[in-house]
Parts: sequence; C-alpha cells; structure tokens
Amino acid sequence: MSDTNRQIDSAMSPENRPGRKPPFIHVAPSPHISDSRAGTQRMMIDVILGLSPAILVSLYLFRFYALKQLIVCVVACLAAEYLFVRMRGKSFTLKDCSAIVTGVILGLSMPGSAPWFVGALASVVGIGIGKIIFGGVGMNIFNPAMVGRAFVMIAFAQLMGAGAYENLTGLVDAVSGATPLSALKFNGVHTGIAPLFMGVTNGSIGEVSAGACILGGLYLIYRKTVSWQIPASILITVALIAAITDIAGGYQGLFLLHHLFAGALMFGAFFIATDPVTSPLTAKGKMMFGAGTGCLIMVIRLFSGYPEGVMFAVLIMNAITPLINRWTIPQPLGQREV
Repeated sequence: MSDTNRQIDSAMSPENRPGRKPPFIHVAPSPHISDSRAGTQRMMIDVILGLSPAILVSLYLFRFYALKQLIVCVVACLAAEYLFVRMRGKSFTLKDCSAIVTGVILGLSMPGSAPWFVGALASVVGIGIGKIIFGGVGMNIFNPAMVGRAFVMIAFAQLMGAGAYENLTGLVDAVSGATPLSALKFNGVHTGIAPLFMGVTNGSIGEVSAGACILGGLYLIYRKTVSWQIPASILITVALIAAITDIAGGYQGLFLLHHLFAGALMFGAFFIATDPVTSPLTAKGKMMFGAGTGCLIMVIRLFSGYPEGVMFAVLIMNAITPLINRWTIPQPLGQREV
C-alpha cells in the first residue's frame, strides 16, 4: 500500500473523522485484567458469611448477651462512619459493608456482659481513629476493630477483664466463670479440648468455638478472600512455641492443644490478622507477618500479665507491615540485583 493510500485510510478511520475525539489510551502497570466481582463489597460479604458459624454459636450459647453486643457494635459502627464521612465532606461508603464487618468482628470480640456503652464507644473509636482519620477504606494502618477494642480494654479494664466473664447469669454452667486461658495461666487448670472446640466455655462471644472459627476461616480461604499464608504461619508458630513449652514442662500435649484451641487464636488468625489492608502484600511478607504475630501471641501469653495476646500482637504487627512490604518488594522480571 502506498503512502497516499495509508494517509487516506488514516483520515477515514472512525477516530479521525470530523467531530470524533481520538481514543483515550490508559497506560498502567499490570495486571491489566481485573475481576469486577473482587470488589470491597464482595469481600466484605464473604467475611460476613465466614463469620456466620461463630455468630450462630455465640447466639446459641450467650443468647441475648451476644445479640446485644452485635446489634450495638454494628449500629454504632454504621452511625460513626456516616458521621465522620459527612464531617470530611466525602461520599458515603456504607454500601461497601466494611463498617458492618468491623462492627461484627468488634461485637464478637467483646465479653457478653460488657455494658452497651463499652461496645458503642469501641465502635466510634475504631471507625473514627482506626479508619476514617487515615483516609477511609484501604488507607488505615491498624485493624479498626482491634483499635476500638484496645481502647476500651485500657479505659474499662474492669468491665473488659476477668470480672466481665464471671458476671453472666442465666446461662449454663459451662459458660460461666473464668476463661480457659485465665484458668490455665493463673490457676493451672486445663480445659478439655472438646469443650474448647465446640465452644461450651466462657470468653468473648465469638472466640469460644474453635470449630466455628476454623469452618468460617476455611470458607474464606476457599473463596480466596483471605490468604492462607497468614493463618497457617500464625498457627504453626504458636504450635511450635507451645510444643517446646509443653515438652519442657511435661504437660503431655495438653499445653499445646490448650493454646491452639483456647482464646482468640483461631478467631484472630482467620478474621483479624488476615485483613488485606493492614497485612503485607507479598506471600513472603504474609508469612513473616504471621510468624511475628504468632511469636508475640505466645510471648504475651507466657510472660505478661495478660492471659491473651492476639489483639496486641496483631496491632504491633500492623505497625510493622509497611516495613515488611519494603523488605519483600518483588524483583521486576529481567532486572538484575544491584
């Protein structure tokens, strides 16, 4: 084809006709193919579905106490997000369901007997200081639910401490008294593995059934909503440290199993530490994050005055996540190491 014909064809092409704008070419790094279903709303709905076994168990065991905490925290989170977003003059983000997930996780992490204002205040602090102050969804450094819970844990230590788990009246004897980790740490009493797995123990309303947390966590992994590296590395690290302590103390496996299935380990490993915003991006970084979280959990459990360490461990590792991302930047294809 001659140059003249090429010029004529170019002039007659649709994008070069009079009144037609040239096409806009968007140049960006890979990946260039995206899944429209993998949005924030879809991920949040998956998390709610994954939490449903723990919700059902908590409602069965704690009844009105669980329902109260869940309703208070979810409503307070939605109201706080609406208020703070309006104050910043931004568009509403309630439809992405992230505030609902924060409220459900926060409600499940509360003791059933905690007064309603404790959950409400935790929700306001979690959404306002843990999320909106950083810019909203996808911008926060710390897990919002754990920010809110840490605040009320410090501000209302008596209402959130051991006494909160002993004031549940009207329930079966199995869910009254001290939590399994408190009984082990302060009294040397081991709780049976079957009650820990089924949830017939006392504790925060969403953490008592290891089986429900595992079932919901496996669903999230199957849906690829969360990465398997974080829960796997957390559980392996906790198991290794607990096994060494078990062998050294001659507990015949009871210490290991107790630390795996008691407390908030399963709940935290599958639903809190796996938050995609506050955890590392690469597979190597996720394994480092999980191992560090597992180590901190056992250090707090074994050597501090707290029987549980999941909340503080996750928050500490959230702060280190940007550094882990810097350490584990993948090398571009074809580029030589300097």
